[in-house]
Amino acid sequence: MRDQGKKPFGKKNRDASAGSASSKRPFEAFRKKEAPVRTEEKPEKRVSYGKGKKKPVEAESSNTLPRLNQYVAKAGVCSRREADELIATGKIKVNGKVIREMGRRVQYDDKVEYEGRVLQGEEIRYVLLNKPKGFICNVSDEKGRKTVMDLVKKACKERIYPVGRLERDTTGLLLFTNDGDLAKRLTMPAAKVKQIYHVYLNKPMEEADILTLMDGIKIEGESVKPDIVNYVQEVEDGTQLGAQFHSGRNTFVRAMFEHFGYEVPKLDRSLYANLTKKDLSRGKWRHLKEKEITMLKIVAGKDKKEDNIQDSPKSDRPKSAKPTSSKPNAKPIRTPKAPSKATSKPLKSKATARKKKD
Repeated sequence: MRDQGKKPFGKKNRDASAGSASSKRPFEAFRKKEAPVRTEEKPEKRVSYGKGKKKPVEAESSNTLPRLNQYVAKAGVCSRREADELIATGKIKVNGKVIREMGRRVQYDDKVEYEGRVLQGEEIRYVLLNKPKGFICNVSDEKGRKTVMDLVKKACKERIYPVGRLERDTTGLLLFTNDGDLAKRLTMPAAKVKQIYHVYLNKPMEEADILTLMDGIKIEGESVKPDIVNYVQEVEDGTQLGAQFHSGRNTFVRAMFEHFGYEVPKLDRSLYANLTKKDLSRGKWRHLKEKEITMLKIVAGKDKKEDNIQDSPKSDRPKSAKPTSSKPNAKPIRTPKAPSKATSKPLKSKATARKKKD
C-alpha cells in the first residue's frame, strides 16, 4: 500500500523555481530534439569518354555556320570531296567573287553560285500561316510594329520569307519559304495562281455593280477584273461576297470594291494556290505536306505553251500522233482502209465458176 502523504508512483516533483515555459509545456523535456538537416551538395558525375578519346569541344556561335564545301555538298551538287575540287578550281562563287578557301564559313546573307545557279545549302522549308489582323508583311520594321516574322519565328531554324504580301488589316493565308526560285515563280503574273478572298462590305452590293466589275475597271491606270464574284449563300443581306482572282495585288482587291463606294472593313484570303485554311486557326502555322509541296511546284511550274494551246483555235493546235502499241518491238498499228470498188464486190469461188462454164 502506498504511504499517506506521498505522491503516486510515476509523478515527479515540480520545482517551484521552474519557469513559466515549463509550466505551459509539461512534456517539453521529454520531447526528442530534431537533428538539423544537412544540405550536402552532390559531387558532379564524371563522364568517361573511353580510353584514348578526347572530350568533345563545344561549338561556338561562329562554328554553327556551315563551311563552303559542306554548303555545296548539302545543296546536292556533289559530294564533299568533289566540292573541295570545285572550290580549288575556282568554280564556286560567293557574292560574285571566286573563293578558293575550303574552310570559309557561309553567312546567312551570302549568295553562293555554281555555273550561274544560286545554291540552297540548307533544308527547304514551306510554312503556311493563317495571318491575323494587325501584322505587316515585312521581315523587320523600323517603327517597331508587329511583323509576320514574329508569328513564325519558332517554325524552323532556317530563315524563311513571306511569299507575296498582305495588308496590315487583311487576314488569311500567307506562305513562307526559303525556296527563292519557287517564291519568284508564284509571284509572277504568268503563273496565274488561284486566290479566293472573303469580302465583307458595309452595305449590300448591287448586281449592276457586280456585272460592271466583272467586265473590268481601271485602278491606278491598270485594267483589273476578278474571275468570279458571287454572294455568300449563308448570308442573305448581300454584304458578304466571294471573289476569285488569278493574279493581282492585294491592294487592288480592296480597291475594286471601294471604286463603287463600298467600304471593306474586313478582307480575308481563304485560298491560295489550292491551299486552304482547314484545321488552321487564326495566328497559327503548319508545315506543308509532301503532296501539297508537289502540287505547289506544279502550279508554279506551268508552261506558257500549255496555256497557249488551250486558248488557241482548233486549226492552230498540233495534230495528235497516231496511236502506237505499248510493246517495245511491235509494229505500228495501221488504221483499216475503206474497201475499193474493185474489191467491194463479193468474190466468186472456183465451184461456181465451173458450173457457169458447163
